[in-house]
Amino acid sequence: MTRTTIDELLAAARSRLQRVDPPAAAVAIDAGATLIDIRSDSQITQDGVVPGALLIPRNVLEWRLDPDSGHRHAEAPGIDGEVIVMCNEGYQSSLAAATLQELGFTRATDLDGGFQAWRSAGFPVDCA
Repeated sequence: MTRTTIDELLAAARSRLQRVDPPAAAVAIDAGATLIDIRSDSQITQDGVVPGALLIPRNVLEWRLDPDSGHRHAEAPGIDGEVIVMCNEGYQSSLAAATLQELGFTRATDLDGGFQAWRSAGFPVDCA
């Protein structure tokens, strides 16, 4: 078996996504998309949160969203809903969004540049 590098894995994941920048994410959220923040507690404490984002740690994301999971989050979007995954800089979120697509969330994508791009673009951030 040929080994896949992380750069190859990331490129393959992103090839399946229609990534959104902060302005497009804001429009999608206003139209009903669910923004899911998968950043660590320390990143959230340090930088704050996007108002209205659903906070779900990366290590349990699939269990909290899968409609067939006994550990589904009460506010998880439906399988047909638009989902935008956000990490700190837009790397973890690409891999996570591709995994969500494999679970059937065909409208899952990620925020290009992550939280840092959101904040740099001047969109709202609340203190954690």
